[in-house]
Amino acid sequence: MSPTTPGADVPETTPADSPAPPAGDTAGAPVPARRGFWRRGDGPKRPLWVRMLIYSGVLLLVVSLGTVIGARLLVARYTGTVDQQTMLGGAAVPPPKKGTPALSGALNVLLVGVDERADEEDGPGTRADSIIVVHINAAHDHAYLLSVPRDTLTQIPAYAKSGFTGSHEKINAAFQHGSANGGGRAGGFELLASTVSKVTGIRFHAGVIANFVGFEAAVNALNGVTMCVDQKVTSIHLNTNGQPLATAGGSPAVYEPGCRHLEPWQALDYVRQRHTKYGDYDRQRHQQQFVKAIVKEALGKGLSSPAALDKVLTATGHSLTVDPGAASLTDWLLMARHIGSDGLTMLKTNGGGYASVKCPNGASCENLTAQSKEMFDAARTDSLDAFIAAHPTWVARDN
Repeated sequence: MSPTTPGADVPETTPADSPAPPAGDTAGAPVPARRGFWRRGDGPKRPLWVRMLIYSGVLLLVVSLGTVIGARLLVARYTGTVDQQTMLGGAAVPPPKKGTPALSGALNVLLVGVDERADEEDGPGTRADSIIVVHINAAHDHAYLLSVPRDTLTQIPAYAKSGFTGSHEKINAAFQHGSANGGGRAGGFELLASTVSKVTGIRFHAGVIANFVGFEAAVNALNGVTMCVDQKVTSIHLNTNGQPLATAGGSPAVYEPGCRHLEPWQALDYVRQRHTKYGDYDRQRHQQQFVKAIVKEALGKGLSSPAALDKVLTATGHSLTVDPGAASLTDWLLMARHIGSDGLTMLKTNGGGYASVKCPNGASCENLTAQSKEMFDAARTDSLDAFIAAHPTWVARDN
């Protein structure tokens, strides 16, 4: 696959106390300005709430109906495909006082991505592939994505429901321990939410599990997606024909820098890889880019093929498990319409570097730096704008 738009070279790894940012991030980049509902420049861009709604299958309300009644009907159609469970447990924000709207003030959502395919590196069971705190400001016009590195070394509390007695290890193992012995996704999420809450000091208004495997049907319905590969990646899973290397052999698939249309198996394989220069930081970034690529492709398909879009939206709904907390899923989605096209900021935990520390088993784990703890404190107190003003290089690019 020959590149059409070469990506930037990735610098050599630097010491942990002076890390280089992963490829695709721009050190010293200015904080994006908030610019209202539509973006100025080369024409209007669909606002963020449209991009958020597509995950639950309500984009059709934008292209066909504009009334609140129509919106609620279409939300109901697609949110019916979403598995809704009570999962937050003690990490949930207490219910609001009587007469107080459930979605008032600043809001925090725990978003957990899981890949339920077998991964010999993590051992049996499902671990959290990505852990993101989504903070929505009190005005409900801006959202911030704060990643909790899956290798963060922490104390995972005991969890009686699955018979787990507690451990000191990587935070992503909490999902695995909570889901064991019949705990299922709800148990895995509850233990992980409790662990993340202790680490960050944040309690949550809602929780979401995005099953990465579930995106496969969406990508197949789109016949692949167009992505900009930002660094050379060699697959450890599939060969050049999309067959498993472990059983079929052959040469591994290689993804060279550049923008191109990826077949469904290529896109899914590319975003699974973590044997790269920056490991899980690279994979998390690629998965974020992948989800955005799905949205962009689906938006284009929706204008020419409503039937294809319907398949994408239904498949995406099936990939989600949601605890909407005290509000309804419909209310969450309608609230999101107030977030404009420039209303999403991604922040680089630990400034995009790897604060390495030894795990109890001798493997490499990660610590949260003092500044990262300040970042999560700022989310808890709804003062992230002040944190960003003091740490502008922590703002990550989204492509």
